Amino acid sequence: MSTTNFLAVDIGAASGRVIVGRWDGERFALEELHRFPNGPVTEHGHLHWDAPRLWQELQAGLAAYAAQDGAPLAGIGVDTWAVDYGLLDAAGQLLGNPYHYRDRRTVGVPDLVDTLLPPEALYAQTGIQRLLLNTLYQLVAAVQAGDPQLAAADTLLLMPDLLHYWLTGRKVAEYTNATTTQLLDARERRWATEILGKLGIPARILPPLIAPGSVLGPLLPAVRDAVGLRHDVPVIAVGTHDTASAVAAVPGLDERSAYISSGTWSLVGVELDAPLLSAEAQRLNFTNEGGVAGTIRLLKNVGGLWLLQECQRQWQHEGRAYSWPELLALAEAAPPLRSLIDPDAPEFLAPQNMPATIREHCRRSGQPVPAGVGELVRCCLESLALTYRRVVAALETLTGRQIDTLRVVGGGSQNTLLCQLTADACQRTVVAGPAEGTALGNILVQAIATGHLPDLAAGRRAVAASVAQIVYTPRAGGGWDAALAARHAV
Repeated sequence: MSTTNFLAVDIGAASGRVIVGRWDGERFALEELHRFPNGPVTEHGHLHWDAPRLWQELQAGLAAYAAQDGAPLAGIGVDTWAVDYGLLDAAGQLLGNPYHYRDRRTVGVPDLVDTLLPPEALYAQTGIQRLLLNTLYQLVAAVQAGDPQLAAADTLLLMPDLLHYWLTGRKVAEYTNATTTQLLDARERRWATEILGKLGIPARILPPLIAPGSVLGPLLPAVRDAVGLRHDVPVIAVGTHDTASAVAAVPGLDERSAYISSGTWSLVGVELDAPLLSAEAQRLNFTNEGGVAGTIRLLKNVGGLWLLQECQRQWQHEGRAYSWPELLALAEAAPPLRSLIDPDAPEFLAPQNMPATIREHCRRSGQPVPAGVGELVRCCLESLALTYRRVVAALETLTGRQIDTLRVVGGGSQNTLLCQLTADACQRTVVAGPAEGTALGNILVQAIATGHLPDLAAGRRAVAASVAQIVYTPRAGGGWDAALAARHAV
């Protein structure tokens, strides 16, 4: 059976991958061509992303496809994490490595912005959750520091837009990622230039906005030839925010279900037709991000598997290399609901030693200090599950919907213990999968853009036909109600 091939470049905060998606008219089949680590680099005391290396890894993935498959590609699309950006000069050259969103330069900046612009007015226009890492706060930090790169900048490009620029030569801002910046008017879907002026951010550096599914143009001949591709390839601006792509691929998402895009971050939300900009949504610190096909993703960012990724990294540094199955087995054997933390507490944003930071958090809050690895892993997973419960309850209050099912996509959908704990804590059915939701969403948007699928609904049906999903039924009892009552801060 003949297939149509698409290439998804999916780069998260911890790793990236280049995946070929083969469409046979009914189902997608994915094959990973290239995987690589990602993470911050330290330069003069600040955290940055190594953008040239990411570009090199992207090209290595394209070259891997060219070496193994002579079939023409129907499209290439890039998605990455949100909020971070590169600055280009007038000649189109990158002025420096982009800052990492966990860099501490934004500490205190939200409070400063509050003195310049009422928080209510900012939320009413942008609808974005107040987070230290937001692009708006990063840019205000640059303004306050007199950053010479900002003064010299001609164009700001968010990370996937930067990679698309290097692929095609086009400088644009794809809508779904642009909405995360806190620089966009949520209702009018334009740059909120009046806000920028009040904060001293030069509006001239923001590029034109385009919709997800826009064809940017052909791959530059120099890039095509360098990686060994023998055919022209259209480059397509997918839902370039990785969560937008992941949500696009959630099978069965409807008004009675919420999604959890589970990875380094957990994004817990529902899909709406229009932004929800109420005072209550602001008080609860929910965010309105743009989705594929004109949708809005009303969600809350929760500090997800970052907690365990950093624990795992620390243990490896200490000479103890645990696999994920080993960690989950140790956690299952640990006693339940002894210690709970707030995954979004500021000390967990970028600690030097995550296990020690978690233990100190428990000590300060008067809880048993997790002694072993299993107890610490269980603390993290149970804390995430209980946080999901609070977020889902708030979503029901905000939207007036009854949420019966939680649909988990992304790498965290493979974490069987977390999925069962989530079902138990939330007392709702959990449906887990696909694990490669972001790549599938990336590819299905390409398929819609090129006429191989008619719309998003058809794309989700195709994903459902392409992957296996696991259903977790909530178990009664377990002490979750008491834990929630005892730990209002979680």
